[in-house]
Amino acid sequence: EVQLVESGGGLVQAGGSLRLSCSASGFTFDDYDIGWFRQVPGKEREGISCHRSTDDKIFYADSVQGRFTIYRDSAKKTTYLQMINLKSEDTDVYYCSVGLFGCPRGRWENWGQGTQVTVSS
Repeated sequence: EVQLVESGGGLVQAGGSLRLSCSASGFTFDDYDIGWFRQVPGKEREGISCHRSTDDKIFYADSVQGRFTIYRDSAKKTTYLQMINLKSEDTDVYYCSVGLFGCPRGRWENWGQGTQVTVSS
């Protein structure tokens, strides 16, 4: 069974940093694309970053380019999203997802439960 567990969210002041983690199990980690998304109820889900497993290419949304960094640790089967210079508009629930051909605009197959990030101004 595929399981994704996010952690690392919390409350931070504007300009601060957080690192989110997505721990994976139940599948061959290196075979899958990994993506980070964010969404709150009533808003459209936004894809913010993904890592493509076939060629290690990384994509970022314009809204986070230069501030967020995605990276993965195959030994730990964990993907990270390092976030710096956080803004109030980054407040959201953050989700990780995996898919064989998800990155950047493909099909994402499994999702974690989400972790809340709140940025106070």
